[in-house]
Amino acid sequence: MLHLLKRHPIPISAFFRHSLVLTYAFPPETLQPLLPQGLVLDTFRGHAFLAVALVQTEHLRPSFLPAAMGRDFFLSGYRIFTRLAGGTQSKRGLRILRSDTDHPWMVCAGNLLTHYNYHLCQATLEEHNHGIHWTIRTQRSEADLEVFARLSGGPPALPSGSPFGTLAEARRFAGPLPYTFDYEAETQSIIGIRAMRQSWNPQPVEVEVRQNTFLDHEPFRGTSPILANAFHVRDVPYQWQRGSRLA
Repeated sequence: MLHLLKRHPIPISAFFRHSLVLTYAFPPETLQPLLPQGLVLDTFRGHAFLAVALVQTEHLRPSFLPAAMGRDFFLSGYRIFTRLAGGTQSKRGLRILRSDTDHPWMVCAGNLLTHYNYHLCQATLEEHNHGIHWTIRTQRSEADLEVFARLSGGPPALPSGSPFGTLAEARRFAGPLPYTFDYEAETQSIIGIRAMRQSWNPQPVEVEVRQNTFLDHEPFRGTSPILANAFHVRDVPYQWQRGSRLA
């Protein structure tokens, strides 16, 4: 019954000081093999989407504990935009491929209580008057990332080549979505973890992605990912409910 422990069994609260999400468009045939049974791609105009989320997290703890007992750490996640097969419009969610954090405690706890595939990394965040510079280094350079997000200036346009025609369309694929989906092999079922947030108003930003080695490996090697959007949000309370079996 150990698989029940990995269903995200404890409601979690946190505070996002900064969250930057980069969404890449791919041909559906690139991402479809990465999904388990029960999930389908959430597509738009013939594209499927992979998001890279960078989050400076504060006061993460079980929801029944005060914020002062929480932990502060960096978190990155690589997630596919999906839908529950046969589900309704509300059953949109994210399927996590990999997570990185700079806190060893989070690696242990995250891999014990979720299927989010946590790895230890080194992360630095440099805040400037005009933007944020994030650098992430992983043990074997399998998910190294360097990105600069420009937060000042006028409203940026969507990245060149984006499949989205408007910011409203792009926000639908900016995350987070109502659910994070896990696959539980022991029961061949989908586990859904519902997210709750306050005052979530992501703003489009211009980014310079200087390195992203996750996309240099299979199944992405040899493809031509398109940066479809980039959104930033700051100072947001966030919660995850306990996981539950959806299908």
